[in-house]
Amino acid sequence: MTDIKIGSRVRFLSDVGGGTVVGFQKGNIVLVEDEDGFQIPTLMSEVVVIETEDYNTSTMVDLKKKQKANPTLTEKDTQTTKTKQSDFSNHEEPPTRSNKEAQGRESVERAGGEKLNVFLAFVPVSIKELSKTKFECYLVNDCNYHIHYTYFSASNAAWILRSQGVIEPNTKVFIEDIEYSMLNDIEKVGVQLIAYKQDKPFQLKPAICVSLRIDVTKFYKLHTFRESLFFDEPTLEYDIVRDDQPTRPLVVSAQDLKKAMYEKAEEDRPKVQPAREKKVDRNAPIEVDLHAHELLETTAGMSAGDIKEYQLGVFRKTMDEHLKEKGRRIVFIHGKGDGILRNAIITELKHRYKSCTYQDASFQQYGFGATMVIIH
Repeated sequence: MTDIKIGSRVRFLSDVGGGTVVGFQKGNIVLVEDEDGFQIPTLMSEVVVIETEDYNTSTMVDLKKKQKANPTLTEKDTQTTKTKQSDFSNHEEPPTRSNKEAQGRESVERAGGEKLNVFLAFVPVSIKELSKTKFECYLVNDCNYHIHYTYFSASNAAWILRSQGVIEPNTKVFIEDIEYSMLNDIEKVGVQLIAYKQDKPFQLKPAICVSLRIDVTKFYKLHTFRESLFFDEPTLEYDIVRDDQPTRPLVVSAQDLKKAMYEKAEEDRPKVQPAREKKVDRNAPIEVDLHAHELLETTAGMSAGDIKEYQLGVFRKTMDEHLKEKGRRIVFIHGKGDGILRNAIITELKHRYKSCTYQDASFQQYGFGATMVIIH
């Protein structure tokens, strides 16, 4: 076997993939850097030097055992080609590392996987820069069925196809990258699913078509991203089907519609004389509390700079939402403190929102800890 040295191209013997040798560690450990820049510590006996770079589409099958049985065998004699698991031709960017891990797994059925469980997941690329990071969207198939899917979003009275394909059992597939500017495009999405098994008998599952309302304000809140069994990073997840039950059918049967109408009519029937509705003062200023404990469930792991950037993200989002409402007054409660957040807000107003004016908010109501902005 060719000597392994820094710069050698190697393939893993017991796993899919490989990379370039970038260093060595004690205990015959070699550091292999893959094409995504990840350095993977691997036993030297578990890699083999190759001359071709096409190691992601092939894998070694028990090379050591075969060479021990027949020392004349070469790497080429023991190489098998692995079939591609997913077609990413719809995406300009190459598949992510998470996707390649899913692609490399065999379709193995697991106990308890006969009920359909599929969900949509949004994963922030940088959880510490939540106010400006982009998000990766995945469809996760947590069952023993192949799933043919279409994923689309609402646009006025029509729908726009965003992705379609097949997810193998117990894997996930990358859908798209979501920028902050795209959040309004995915406020209402729909998913269609058809489940089946290849080369084996299976229980027939009905076709599923559901719609989801995506609360885009959750993308600005750190505590809405939680630990997941399917990702290393915290995620925001929406169920599409859980234990064979769709979360919300997109097409409602006539029977269900009739029942809902009767229930709604019964609810609308007044039982007692309704009280007079309290008038809402539409000219009253909007209050936005920018204190960290009001915006975040926890600030663990966040620096002062991270927290300030998150607060400014909420400030910008609020301003952008109301920028067309002439005469609108918004009170940003930032606290007195050392004035860092207040000065940052004033800088934003001077450079980004030049048409707006600002002043200290009512001292009687807020003390020295609030600034009122007037939209012009």
